[in-house]
Amino acid sequence: MKLPRRNFLHLAAGAAALPAVTRVARAQTYPSRPVRIIVPFAPAGSTDIVARLIGQWLSERLGQQFVVETAWALAPTSALRQS
Repeated sequence: MKLPRRNFLHLAAGAAALPAVTRVARAQTYPSRPVRIIVPFAPAGSTDIVARLIGQWLSERLGQQFVVETAWALAPTSALRQS
C-alpha cells in the first residue's frame, strides 16, 4: 500500500504535535463552586429529605459541597428555570 506524500506529512505533523496537545488539555477541577440541588417542593417533605440525603452522600463520595435549596413557593417549572 502506497501512502501519498501529503497524507504522510499530515500524519507526521499530527504525531509530532500530540505530546504538546496532551500537556495543554489537562483536567481542571470541576466544579469550582458548590453544586446546587433545587427541590421544587415544600421543605421537610419526602422529596426534600431524599435530596438532602443524596446531597450528603455525593458530598462524602466526591469531596465537593452540595447545597439543597427548596423552591416550594415557585411552580416546578419555575424552579427548573432558576437553575
